[in-house]
Amino acid sequence: MRVRNSLKSAKVRDKNCRVVRRKGRVYVINKTNPRYKARQG
Repeated sequence: MRVRNSLKSAKVRDKNCRVVRRKGRVYVINKTNPRYKARQG
């Protein structure tokens, strides 16, 4: 999992990416390609 200061760049790379907020942190999750997992904050 990557920690990024801009999750928009991680989101636009694949159409299955979802931006999710959990416990005050923002995550990018991708079921089909877990390579795109990222966290912010």
